[in-house]
Parts: sequence; C-alpha cells; structure tokens
Amino acid sequence: MAPEQAAENTSEPVKKRILLVDDDAEIIDAMRYALESKGYTILVARDGNQGLAIAESDQPNLVILDMMMPKRSGFLVLEKLRRIPEASTKVIMITANEGSRHKAYAEMLGVNEYLRKPFAMDKLIDAVQRQIG
Repeated sequence: MAPEQAAENTSEPVKKRILLVDDDAEIIDAMRYALESKGYTILVARDGNQGLAIAESDQPNLVILDMMMPKRSGFLVLEKLRRIPEASTKVIMITANEGSRHKAYAEMLGVNEYLRKPFAMDKLIDAVQRQIG
C-alpha cells in the first residue's frame, strides 16, 4: 500500500505535541484546555530545567515558553534548544514583560513567535497554527 493510501485509511491523524513551560498553573491550565480542544497533545513543565529536559527527551513539535521562570529562564532554555543541531523545534515565547529589548533578544536567539501576557487564547491558537498547523 502506498503511503498516501495508508494515511487516508488511518482514522486518527498523528497528533502534534506541544510542550508548555510555565510556572503559573492557571496559565498552563488555560493553554492546555484551549490547545487540547484543537486536538494537540500537551506536555507540561513547571520550570526551565524541567522544560529543557522534556524538550530534549520528547522532541515536541512546538514549545510554548514563559520568559521568567524559576531555575532556568526562558532565554536560557531557548539558547540551549538552539544549540542542539538536530532540534528544529518551533518556539513561541510568552511573557508579561513589556520591554522591547527582551523581544529583540528573543528574536536574536531564534524564537518563532513572541506573545505578551495577557493574551486571548485565539491569538495563541493562531500562533500555534502558523507554526505547526
């Protein structure tokens, strides 16, 4: 059977995996609910070190990364992710920080999208769909 036929015969598409890295439980819950309702599989990390470990071991399609977290900031996680040659993980950084220097630094490190908190979940979902479909 040709691969195209196999894909047509599968009843369930392969779910894309998104890693949420944020220390705020309410934000994690809101993002998880919104993204699971769109059919994504969600992985969760509560700090930068845990996020980096999960990103390296599970290789999600997308990481949604808070900038300010305990143990390792979003910037340090992003720097490390970009140093892994085989990792082409898309990254959306979220932050309550208003500074344009932070956004410029994130872009220099190779962030794919940058959202300021608070944001509407529709805006997050649009960003996710632009990055991984």
